[in-house]
Amino acid sequence: MAERKKPESEAKKTAKVETAKKEPKKAASKAAAKKTAAAPAAEAAPSPAAEPNPALAAPKPAGGPVTPVAPAPGPAAKVAPKPRPAPAAPKRVPEKAVRVTQVRSPAGRFAYQRATLRGLGLDRINRSSVLEDTPAVRGMIERVRHLVRIDPVA
Repeated sequence: MAERKKPESEAKKTAKVETAKKEPKKAASKAAAKKTAAAPAAEAAPSPAAEPNPALAAPKPAGGPVTPVAPAPGPAAKVAPKPRPAPAAPKRVPEKAVRVTQVRSPAGRFAYQRATLRGLGLDRINRSSVLEDTPAVRGMIERVRHLVRIDPVA
């Protein structure tokens, strides 16, 4: 049978495919060569774990070669659990206090008003927060008075 001649474009494609197949083999062989070169160096340098510990070695018998005893695998020392912190003391209600309850949503309000509500400890409608009645807290309440309800605490 007569062989069919490939067009030039197909010949170029097959040549590229063949070279692409060969290149990974070269890279793999280089990586393997590096691994084998590193392996003898690792064998030549003894690791500290491989040296026998004389304190753990068994008593020497009267005659014959001595075989070192390897330490048992596992953690070297047990770690004691951390003590749990003492439960938090109940919140102290100040002598002069005010209960602030959020009654409207901060959606669509200015960012400073949303931040003030967070500063007052409010994040949802109908949530309440008991705060000390100080000028700073009164100023914060004044900025968002249209979003909160204020009740005195007895």
